[in-house]
Amino acid sequence: MTGINRRQFSLLLGCGLLSPQLLAGQKSLVFASATKLANDHYALAVASTDGQIAVEHRLPARAHHVEQHPHKPLLAVVGRRPEQFIDVVDYQTGNLLRRVLSVDGFHFYGHAIFSADGRYLISSENQISSGDGQIVIRDSEKNYSVVSSFSSGGIGPHELKLMPDGKTLVVANGGILTHPDQGRNKLNIETMQPSLAYVDITNGRILEQHFLPDELHKLSIRHLDISNAGRVVIALQYQGERHDDVPLVAFHSRGNNLQLVKAPTHINQRMKQYCGSARFDASGNYAAISSPRGDLITFWNSEGNYISSIKSRDGCGIAAVSEKGTFLISSGTGRCMRYNLITGEKQKINFPDSSPISWDNHLTNIT
Repeated sequence: MTGINRRQFSLLLGCGLLSPQLLAGQKSLVFASATKLANDHYALAVASTDGQIAVEHRLPARAHHVEQHPHKPLLAVVGRRPEQFIDVVDYQTGNLLRRVLSVDGFHFYGHAIFSADGRYLISSENQISSGDGQIVIRDSEKNYSVVSSFSSGGIGPHELKLMPDGKTLVVANGGILTHPDQGRNKLNIETMQPSLAYVDITNGRILEQHFLPDELHKLSIRHLDISNAGRVVIALQYQGERHDDVPLVAFHSRGNNLQLVKAPTHINQRMKQYCGSARFDASGNYAAISSPRGDLITFWNSEGNYISSIKSRDGCGIAAVSEKGTFLISSGTGRCMRYNLITGEKQKINFPDSSPISWDNHLTNIT
């Protein structure tokens, strides 16, 4: 690791947030993201809010999501669709511990998580021959070999999370059919059927599944987050006509219908039919939704009510920190900031000019 020694890094991981007035004496937060470097190479970056890049691990191609292991200093960096790699990296040293490859006939969709005990790596994947979405489970104690796979309940599964019970998986089935031979072309827009599925990871049984109204079937369910109370927030991406004014955010609680919500019209239009990331704050009372095409981050309460928005040019990555109502936000322009929704305080995170980075879609706060 460069810039921060192991003892300092441990301090960074355990620190809390202080007010800007005490910034000179506060400990930094540490976060991770897939990035694009100035030389068009891709990397995992582990950085701190005091502007230091602690780890820079080169990747074979562009990645999407970074997942932290629940109790080991490991990060799983997932290749962007239709890539076929997940790098498991020691975030204290930057060493590659394992490059996990998808099995023949499958590719990753950009997201994976660890099981609650950390033993299993669970990923959303495409079965290329059929186009069916699959959930694939690998055992870290058996060299990440596949031990189970089952249907995601739809086409194009993207982000997935575990409910607080540790055994129910929530899957955002985006509904968009693709094939590696046709790059990132969308092949079934007129017939797509996105869904939110709850799946028992012990046997692959779909416990509950929710679809959008027929007139909104082009709303791709892409990204989600879950509060400690089991409330789900969903970021949507619309594949229909540009002039359509559709809801771009949804909430869900088990046993209920999907709750589609809209920001005020002028804000909803600025979101440009595309939301990139969804995260609850530490309290679960507030959610942040990024709209990188609209240079906008919107904020909502857990009941589904719009609160406010801030500008963030190409801002997409969002991570919650320990302070209520507070988020880290990253952008494709290389900017990062910490924002407190309750107080309105913004703190820019400045990195050296010698380390230009374009942050990718998602951000992970290392805790």
